Amino acid sequence: MKEYLRNILFIDIETVRVTDSFDQLDNRMQEAWIKKSAWMTRDSDLTPAEAFTGKASIYAEFGRVVVIGMGLLHRQNDEWILRQKAIYHEDERQLLEEFREVLSRMNQDELMLCAHNGKEFDFPYLSRRMRINRIPLPAALDIAGKKPWEIQHLDTMELWKFGEYKHYTSLDLLAALFGIESSKSDMDGSEVGKTFYKENDPERIMTYCLKDVEVTARLFLHLKGWHDLSFRVNRKD
Repeated sequence: MKEYLRNILFIDIETVRVTDSFDQLDNRMQEAWIKKSAWMTRDSDLTPAEAFTGKASIYAEFGRVVVIGMGLLHRQNDEWILRQKAIYHEDERQLLEEFREVLSRMNQDELMLCAHNGKEFDFPYLSRRMRINRIPLPAALDIAGKKPWEIQHLDTMELWKFGEYKHYTSLDLLAALFGIESSKSDMDGSEVGKTFYKENDPERIMTYCLKDVEVTARLFLHLKGWHDLSFRVNRKD
């Protein structure tokens, strides 16, 4: 039964605001952000520019993908191995094209994508940014018109909800509950923008992203009741 694990691509994405500062947006996008962020600034001292720096990365219209981390489990003799790879490119279009190429080389009938909160964030974010960059959607993300049972998307947060609709639980909290080493030891998601724009350190972002991929894979096994299955990590650069 566990052999189907070979068909799951565990993913995580890291995103940043589309420009380093609000002032670098063109006038039309500045106006759009002011409207979008009105609820953030209405009852606070935040300016639209400050809200942009802190929150724009979570919106595909005002953010962009800088790193995509991936992991595939495979069995070698009696050992399970999580083969990891992170892709990064300063040009988002090239990054997304490379990710699309990775997906195209996999068996489309069996491929499943798994991420934490993937159905609400990673999968739609990737799809929107591909459309913005004029990239055709890969089959794994092209879900328009599909019936729910035809969509091969797995989500560890959805598994944890057990049917509840209004329950968000962070990956880090679930990792703590199940005794999984945290991915937040060196940085967390709030630092990605600064690390990208100010420190110019993509390697640090890739390492952080791949740790999230590993945590997601370990959490998935726990949520499926397969906590006895262990694996080692093999990163491919």
